[in-house]
Amino acid sequence: CYRENILKTAKALVEDTKLLVSGAASSQDKLAQAAQSSANTITQLAEVVKLGAASLGSDDPETQVVLINAIKDVAKALSDLIGATKGAASKPADDPSMYQLKGAAKVMVTNVTSLLKTVKAVEDEATRGTRALEATIEYIKQELTVFQSSEVPEKTSSPEESIRMTKGITMATAKAVAAGNSCRQEDVIATANLSRKAVADMLTACKQASYHPDVSKEVRERALRFGTECTLGYLELLEHVLLV
Repeated sequence: CYRENILKTAKALVEDTKLLVSGAASSQDKLAQAAQSSANTITQLAEVVKLGAASLGSDDPETQVVLINAIKDVAKALSDLIGATKGAASKPADDPSMYQLKGAAKVMVTNVTSLLKTVKAVEDEATRGTRALEATIEYIKQELTVFQSSEVPEKTSSPEESIRMTKGITMATAKAVAAGNSCRQEDVIATANLSRKAVADMLTACKQASYHPDVSKEVRERALRFGTECTLGYLELLEHVLLV
């Protein structure tokens, strides 16, 4: 029941995505309508996903988290897409903002597809862990793309905060190794959830610290490089767990 509702609402959201992209080249009224429609649809989708997560029961909280994370990714992608649409409105087809819009639309569709795969996997206990890991790998790749962009963070933090956040990577690494050894679905799902948060927190803290006023350009570049290398190394670890 929940799966059918999620599928139907997700399809409507994909249609809204198409309207948003085409709306950039049309009137402000049409763009506003498309944005409002997508906002309504994502609200409905979040509700049916939450109901689906609740139906799993409280004895499987890690799988509930996987579902909630999947809808959060879709919501974030939609927010980015609406922002990109506003930036591209009334611009010529070869304007850089149009390429950003296409990129945002692609991420949006990827995340909706990922959500649907996750919903399907939840019904099959044998594939829950694998799917959770695949979704986390995709999420980390998207976070890395944001990290590597030239966008300056809204706030800065101290180098100490960045160092503190690396402890989460150490814990997640130990959990990933243990999950690779046990191959238990619940261990793999817990690893996927922990890895997602640990890497995202590390990337945020690293970028904020690298733009601290006391940090030189050379040190910033080194910090950003090491943040990327750490993430790529962790992705490789998750890929190995997935293979196992």
